[in-house]
Amino acid sequence: MPQRPPRFHPLAGLRKGKEARLSSTARGYDGRWRKARLAYLRAHPTCVRCAQDGRVTLATVVDHKTPHRGNYELMWDVGNWQALCKWHHDSKTAKEDGGFGR
Repeated sequence: MPQRPPRFHPLAGLRKGKEARLSSTARGYDGRWRKARLAYLRAHPTCVRCAQDGRVTLATVVDHKTPHRGNYELMWDVGNWQALCKWHHDSKTAKEDGGFGR
C-alpha cells in the first residue's frame, strides 16, 4: 500500500536548542491552571485595560501582571493576575515582555 508523503512544515526547525519554547503544560499551564483561569474570568469578566479606556469588553485571558518565568509562587499569586481581552494581552506581551516566549 502506498505511503503518504511527509508533510511540509515551513517553520519546522527554526527554534532549536536554548530558544525552543516548552509546551504550555511544561510551563505550568495544566488542568489546575485551566480551572483557576475559568474561575477568575467568571469573577472578573471584563478587560481591565478596556475599562481604563471607558469600554466594556469581555476578558478572555488571565494575564500575569509580572511575568512569572517559571516561578510558581508568582504564577499562583492571584494578586498578580488581571483579566484582559486577547488584543490587550497580545499587545502587552509584545511590548513589555519582548514578544511571546522571550
